Amino acid sequence: MFRRLNETLEAYQKRDPAARSKLEIFILYQGVHADIDHRIAHWFYNHNLKFIARLVSQWSRFCTGIEIHPGAKIGRRFVIDHGMGIVIGETAEVGDDVLLYQGVTLGGTGKDVGKRHPTIGNNVLIGSGAKILGPFKVGDNSRIASNAVVLQEIPPDSTAVGAPARVVRVAGQKVNFAGEVDQIHVPDPVKIELTALRGQLEALEKRMLETEGGKDERKQEET
Repeated sequence: MFRRLNETLEAYQKRDPAARSKLEIFILYQGVHADIDHRIAHWFYNHNLKFIARLVSQWSRFCTGIEIHPGAKIGRRFVIDHGMGIVIGETAEVGDDVLLYQGVTLGGTGKDVGKRHPTIGNNVLIGSGAKILGPFKVGDNSRIASNAVVLQEIPPDSTAVGAPARVVRVAGQKVNFAGEVDQIHVPDPVKIELTALRGQLEALEKRMLETEGGKDERKQEET
């Protein structure tokens, strides 16, 4: 237990440039407290003491702002940076050397039964506000961008961005898509819709003018 705790503290030191000492990390970092509390709750959960397990996890949520269901499986050297607002579901599995930032959700879609939450591979980084929803795997060494919404499997060594998320790099090589969207100059959907409506109105006005012109010509012929 102490060896695993020491591994976690060393992982925080490597990943957080603001961390100055293991003692400071152990006393002050909410992510460390949430991880320790989860391992206690997970022990009770595995021994079918599920009420006590939930009691520990909910107390930890109150103290840290991080909610990890006691049924979730968490690997070694798990680092939560800042941590507020993180939610990890019951059937989620997190590998070794994973880094999560604030606001991350490892959740379900509400459509699945049994295995409902994602499996996160080893050495995965998940940016702030990202949502990974469903019973699929995020491969080893992958990177999930901030505010991405991941709804399908991500292969190893990949970078995924956007909502819904798409893979833009695999093993450091850019992935090209037909009609790929520029992540900076994103089209304004309201502007696109207004342009389409304007085109329809112009076409309708043209047809009305043509119809009225045809009526005027017939009247002139009759007279």
